Amino acid sequence: MDAIREFLTTVRQANLIQGHLRGLLHILIGRKITRSDGTLVSQGLTWRETAAWLRQLRWDPQWARELNVDAATMNIRDRDRFWYAVIAQARLDSPEAIAEADKLAALLQPHGYVVGPPPSALATKTTRPSSPPSSPSGSTTPSQPDTPATSASRKRKKKDQ
Repeated sequence: MDAIREFLTTVRQANLIQGHLRGLLHILIGRKITRSDGTLVSQGLTWRETAAWLRQLRWDPQWARELNVDAATMNIRDRDRFWYAVIAQARLDSPEAIAEADKLAALLQPHGYVVGPPPSALATKTTRPSSPPSSPSGSTTPSQPDTPATSASRKRKKKDQ
């Protein structure tokens, strides 16, 4: 996990935090981060892990103001809980967060980091199988939900046999 520490330290030293906090949180939680040589930095962190890293590296709570979170109204003494609440209020699945993350990803490339696409882009690229999976009995017909009409027709078929 030293790779996350190095990544966050690079972001801080390059002054990429201000104006990009929502994008940074989106990247940390929802995207794959690698170095330019292909070394994996992160597959995505949980909210709790992200909050712990921000606390451990002593990120300034005043940076949360850019997300319209007033640090004065929140409990700053418990930094884990504070950053967790900031993440919860950041709307990381919004189009604004994705756009900010894309801008930040471009700014991170000169520093040796490659950021993957957002999770929604990955979901649209996956293809569905052309045929439904086969059932355990070997039949390739998809199973239908048991509705009153299908249940009644099955009972009639059994009586006729």
